[in-house]
Amino acid sequence: MKNFLKYTLATIVGIVISFFVVLLIAAGIIGGISASKEKTITVKPNTVINISLPKVVERQALNPFADFDLGNKKNTVEGLNRILKTIEAAKTDDNIKGLYLNAGTFNSGGLATLESIRQALTDFHSTGKFIYAYAEIYSQKAYYLSSVADKIVVNPAGSIDIKGMGAQLLFFKNALDRLGVQVQIIRGPNNKFKSAVEPFMYDKMSKANREQMMVFMGSIWGNMVNQMAGDRNISVEKFNEIADSLWANNPVKAKELHIVDQIAYYDQVKQAIKEKLEVKKDKDLNMISLGEYATTVKRKNITAKNKIAIIYAVGEIKSGEGNDKIIGSERIAKAVAKARKDSSIKAIVLRVNSPGGSALASEVIWRELVLAKKVKPLVVSMGDYAASGGYFISCMADKIVAEPNTLTGSIGVFGMIPNFKKLMNDKLGITTDEVATNSNTIMGVFNPLTPYQRKSIQNSVVRVYNAFVNHVAQGRNMTPADVDKIGQGRVWSGSNAVKIGLVDELGDINKAIEIAANLANVKKYKIVERPARINPIEEFVKQFGNNVKIKLMQNELGQTYKYYNYLKTMENCNGIQARLPFIMEIN
Repeated sequence: MKNFLKYTLATIVGIVISFFVVLLIAAGIIGGISASKEKTITVKPNTVINISLPKVVERQALNPFADFDLGNKKNTVEGLNRILKTIEAAKTDDNIKGLYLNAGTFNSGGLATLESIRQALTDFHSTGKFIYAYAEIYSQKAYYLSSVADKIVVNPAGSIDIKGMGAQLLFFKNALDRLGVQVQIIRGPNNKFKSAVEPFMYDKMSKANREQMMVFMGSIWGNMVNQMAGDRNISVEKFNEIADSLWANNPVKAKELHIVDQIAYYDQVKQAIKEKLEVKKDKDLNMISLGEYATTVKRKNITAKNKIAIIYAVGEIKSGEGNDKIIGSERIAKAVAKARKDSSIKAIVLRVNSPGGSALASEVIWRELVLAKKVKPLVVSMGDYAASGGYFISCMADKIVAEPNTLTGSIGVFGMIPNFKKLMNDKLGITTDEVATNSNTIMGVFNPLTPYQRKSIQNSVVRVYNAFVNHVAQGRNMTPADVDKIGQGRVWSGSNAVKIGLVDELGDINKAIEIAANLANVKKYKIVERPARINPIEEFVKQFGNNVKIKLMQNELGQTYKYYNYLKTMENCNGIQARLPFIMEIN
């Protein structure tokens, strides 16, 4: 009777909680619909766009609950595709006089993403319209974007974090040894740079990994310094001296060094904008957000018959359906096949932002892309990452376009099987026993691999690596030997990748679209984005419990959540992997 009452009460509580969750969802939907009907944005003459970028993703979300963050209203999500289109439209809009960069909110986005936004800001600025930037504290990423501005202003008690570029890697080997967990790692031949497995093998970076990281970080930092120093009329040598000495942390010193133009409070910046616009009262200051202005931007060539399809491949590569944050081989392959068969689509731009993942899933996507290339132009646009599996699905394209700050290459594969025998037996006192019909039926995680089993897996890894190399060789018109020399798991910056033949040109997604249009010989076309985004309400309901769990974990673990997530991801790896060491944190 006691248990009956307990379970009955639990069921009632569950029903009540579910009812309120559904009620909140319904209220949000109705509220969103009402707000969209009631609020019509009109762009008045003499308007300034207020740009805040707390979180930047590849593609603007349809999901009205995409920003759901347990009451955190600062977690606004902006899609790179919408940011670029909006700034482009503002450039030629006579009503828009300038941009205000709320730089203190620039907290996310990979280095290639920031490069794209910065280029859009530079193009906007080239029209003669003004850009003002203000922050209490400038992160290095925020300053990189803000350095294009006419006027950079910092709070009197603030700072500018210019310190150069570094990376920290987390290593688990000593902890695993203490726990009695052995990680059995099988890498491809000559994959000395394939460092995704190093955290489980060593307690520090290998010589090869340190070498590759210094090369690509040096390339990326050199690109950033050239742009920042150039826009601020500071020599590269002086800018690096400022970074080495941390002088920009002091606002007064930063102004002396021309890192900033003014030390002031927000109200003073607002007053400067009013003076620039020649208005006196706050009520006459027309300032709208990037999102608000985006709702007024009309799509180009909406009636054009010809189309160019942008297929977004964003996230880790896995077998199955995937979603807008995970590259599912089935979903992407279907999108490519559909675009191939659609006669109105004259070219395909594959937008890749992926550190890789399953080699098998990458192969499935690669095959569909090869078929598509036979009937229409295929151009790849690389985002922050297009490495390992991300390069695997890019290598066959007619043209590959990357940002200077893109991380690409990493041509290599590996397999990884943990052995918990010592942990289970010696630490926990748990033993296992087995029966099997054949010699190698059981290759589980409670026994070490036999020499024969290891050799068998090694042969599979070698076979997949050789296939990877041959795909690249065929797609890039190289010999397999030449690919192997620049492969071996090594990561390259976009700038360096052009020099060694892995990338054709430097540029953003607009450059890739332009190349695709030229290859297809079409001048007037409209853009269609694929795959179709998942129904927002259906996805929210399906993922509600998981989303809440993730948000709670993120709030509880803070900056260490990424390490927890990394371990979970590696735990769930199936089959041979082609992926980056994505636990790497670049600052």
